[in-house]
Amino acid sequence: MKHVTIKDIAKELNLAVSTISRAFNDKYDIRPETKQLILNKAREMGYRPNPIARNLLQQRSMNIGIVIPEFIGSFFPEVIIGAQEVLFKEGYQLLITQSNECYKTEIENVKLLERNMVDGLIISLSHQTKNIECFKELVSSGLPVIFFNRVIDILNTSKVVFDDYKWAFFATEHLIYQNYKKIFHLAGPANLSLAKNRIRGFQNAHKKHRLDVPDSHIIPSGFTIEDGDRVAMEMIENKNIPDAIFAAGDLTAIGAMKVFKRHGYKIPEEIAFVGFSEQTLARHVDPPLTSVAQPTFEIGRTAAKLLIAQIENQGVHIPQTITLSGKLNIRSSSMKLTK
Repeated sequence: MKHVTIKDIAKELNLAVSTISRAFNDKYDIRPETKQLILNKAREMGYRPNPIARNLLQQRSMNIGIVIPEFIGSFFPEVIIGAQEVLFKEGYQLLITQSNECYKTEIENVKLLERNMVDGLIISLSHQTKNIECFKELVSSGLPVIFFNRVIDILNTSKVVFDDYKWAFFATEHLIYQNYKKIFHLAGPANLSLAKNRIRGFQNAHKKHRLDVPDSHIIPSGFTIEDGDRVAMEMIENKNIPDAIFAAGDLTAIGAMKVFKRHGYKIPEEIAFVGFSEQTLARHVDPPLTSVAQPTFEIGRTAAKLLIAQIENQGVHIPQTITLSGKLNIRSSSMKLTK
């Protein structure tokens, strides 16, 4: 079946192509009856607009790229759902990539999305990312970019972050109020600002209560179940068992819980656990994991709104950092049992 063009409609009605174009683009300088005649004829002839051609004229692809570090937990998929909710309403499609926590893959994803002429990018960094030259060039090129969760503080672009310091402070203080003394922090990757902020919150909660925090109580770890498993085994082998663990991520806490339970430790009677990010799994482990809940859907919605505003302002952009808050969901993994 032949594809009907606006030239075919113009020929059929003996009108100029420019007149047909004005009708389709709802211009003011065309008589209503002429416009209706054109629309009726287009429908009769089975005309379908060419979105690629229209977007080229508008100098937009109507595509947005998202680069995230992983799909293992529920955090990043929920952020994407929130962003999608906003972007779809505005007519944008999403191109989703994930780096699998690999810097090289992350950069390849960014370049791929650039080649696909996306109108903007929403990015959360891999834990390997230390070289930021590619991102500096990206921002300098004028492409609208929003960072979220794992951000580059020194880049002059908008960011959506969580108040990691405050909620790490509250999570640690919760354990202190439960009268746990020897509290360890399983820290996230050292190059991430959110990991640094969670360490500060952990330390300052102790300072508030005049408790010492030896450096050995802050253990470099990561965000995976395997990280928690590995660190817990090291503690057991070294006979260095804490009263409580505050992990920078839920999956790390769950990995450590699994190992300690396997070695006969009772939770929370002998070791209490608090995680971070409220992964779906946190509610379903035994015992259920106390965790800091982040507003994942709102993070995605906020990042999308910032990006759309930047795109529509056509380069006029005042970078802003939006900090969102959350809550501590207290469950039985951290509650001392009273006799």
